Amino acid sequence: MNELRRLLVIPIALMVAGGSALADGFYMDGNDHGSWVRLGKVTASHTADHDKIKVEGRNDDFRKLKFKVTDSPLDMHRIVVTYDNGGSERLDVRENIPKGGETRAIDLQGGQRSIRTIEFWYDTKGLLNGRAEVIAYGRR
Repeated sequence: MNELRRLLVIPIALMVAGGSALADGFYMDGNDHGSWVRLGKVTASHTADHDKIKVEGRNDDFRKLKFKVTDSPLDMHRIVVTYDNGGSERLDVRENIPKGGETRAIDLQGGQRSIRTIEFWYDTKGLLNGRAEVIAYGRR
């Protein structure tokens, strides 16, 4: 009976450990090729009109970006992506993102690119709506 219990505990412990890695939000669908990877987040201020996310880590080569907005709606105007090689790319987004919504997938020029920072310009939707949390995701 103890042998059977031990055999059942190990797979359950591995499932719990794997689930906590996914709950951390790093890989949204469990694998690293073609997955949306969480790059960082900021809380949009009513007094600021832009913010910057610094992308850190070894897994930072991406072909696409998207942004998810929680807690409050947001008008996103443009994004400037700065790459590790020092080059940058301006992306005109012009999207009204509802609370809980996200942008379309935005293609980066030049294929897979190593990202240093993502800076974006926005307007918030008024003080009564609260502060929007903006989460950046990248896809290989």
